[in-house]
Amino acid sequence: MTDSRSGAIPSQDTQSESPLHGDGRNASVDHGRGPSPRRRRFRGASINLFYLPAVILLVIFIIYPLLSGIGLSLTNWDGYNDAKSFVGLANYKQMLTDTNFKQVVINTFIYGIGSTVLQQILGLALALLLNAKIKGRTLIRAIIYLPALVAPVIMGIMYYFVFQYQQGALNAVMTALGLHKVAWFNNAGFSVCIIVLVNSIQFVGVSMIIYLAGLQTMDQEVVEAAEVDGASGWKKFWNITLPLLAPAFTTSVVLNLIGGLKLYDMVKVLTGGGPGYSTNSISTYIGTIYFDNQAAGYASAIGVFLFVLIAIVTWLVNKGLAKLDWEA
Repeated sequence: MTDSRSGAIPSQDTQSESPLHGDGRNASVDHGRGPSPRRRRFRGASINLFYLPAVILLVIFIIYPLLSGIGLSLTNWDGYNDAKSFVGLANYKQMLTDTNFKQVVINTFIYGIGSTVLQQILGLALALLLNAKIKGRTLIRAIIYLPALVAPVIMGIMYYFVFQYQQGALNAVMTALGLHKVAWFNNAGFSVCIIVLVNSIQFVGVSMIIYLAGLQTMDQEVVEAAEVDGASGWKKFWNITLPLLAPAFTTSVVLNLIGGLKLYDMVKVLTGGGPGYSTNSISTYIGTIYFDNQAAGYASAIGVFLFVLIAIVTWLVNKGLAKLDWEA
């Protein structure tokens, strides 16, 4: 440091060594250099704490029930008494010899695949129709989507009175036309088809909305270029519209397939799983085994099977749709 009598100004390096910067009591005087590393670390930790409620809910409502169900599937618990013993994979072996379970798995795939196919065809057709500039299209969209807002139990009750034998609306129309009544729910084939149809009618609005969103966000320059090149009608739909709807198609298929594979309310209300076990889905069969047969361990094993089934099917569908190479 130079002599003060010479009038020289202290250098910048000398100022940096001032106690004002070295003393911890003045650490907040930062001269624009930003917060200290300690404060940055504290702020980062505070932000990460926002994940905590979501993690807690995930553990309580998903991870814990899943692990608990896997544990119960290895026991012979009846669902009511405290007594339970470890039986290993006996419940899973029982599924291989359960003839009712085989029929239930077939029904579940029919509900899942049948509902998905119907909803894609009807949903896409309705989306293409209602994407055009027609009068009252907003009201028509709302009417079609409205059943998706109704609880499946209520929807099932409504259609139960349509297909009921004695006082059903459909049989009343058939009688008025001079035809004989049909016991729709006494035939397993009719019952399964009715469940697929009603489930598709209720949720076709969801597919319609997904496809409408895809159509309205579509790159119009590509469509106009195709029209200039002479593409129209079916050729335009197959080569231009459908490939551009690939993300919407994938989303709709996966959502509908998951909903169909875990179908419960509609089956329970319309047929109760009957006649016999002929219309049960895996979800309704779990309830029957648990409450009616008092075999909670076996029911838990079926629940684990359903979880694995949906996970595998969803993964395969996503992988398969990704390999289609729509854009090409």
